[in-house]
Amino acid sequence: MPATRAPGGLIAIDNVLWGGAVADDEAQDADTQALRALNAKLHTDERIDMRLLPIDDGQTLARKR
Repeated sequence: MPATRAPGGLIAIDNVLWGGAVADDEAQDADTQALRALNAKLHTDERIDMRLLPIDDGQTLARKR
């Protein structure tokens, strides 16, 4: 029996602004690049609704459509 893929699941991801490093072109360490790639992927993923909350060091909420 196939797994059910119901909408509405929520994922919260903390520290997505990485101390502002994700917006700093000079920051090129592996962690910063990984967060940039994650943020870009989530931004273009049509399977989710996404919001980035500029609270503390940034939090992304992604809800399955």
